[in-house]
Formats: sequence, C-alpha cells, structure tokens
Amino acid sequence: MKSVRKGLRSGEIEKDVYERLACSECEEELATENDPDEVGTVRVCPECGEQWKQVG
Repeated sequence: MKSVRKGLRSGEIEKDVYERLACSECEEELATENDPDEVGTVRVCPECGEQWKQVG
C-alpha cells in the first residue's frame, strides 16, 4: 500500500479545488477507513478498491 503523498506525486490521486482526494483512474472521491488500533488513516477508492495510507 502506497502513501497518499506518493499517490499524489505519481498521479494516481488528484486533489480538487476543495482539497478533496480523488482516484485519477475512476475519478471517484476517496472514502476513509479508520482502524482504532493503527496510526493513520486508509483512503480507499470505492470504485476500484485501490488503497493509500495517510499518516498524520
């Protein structure tokens, strides 16, 4: 699983005017999955299922 920063740099993720993250391939806004036992957040594309980890 890549980080959100690496996804933004590689073009897999895009930010819109309101700083919302979206999958470049599906053009869907990313959903958030929070696991209380882990540090950080997992961002998931609801269309293709690709995941990126967001720390901090």
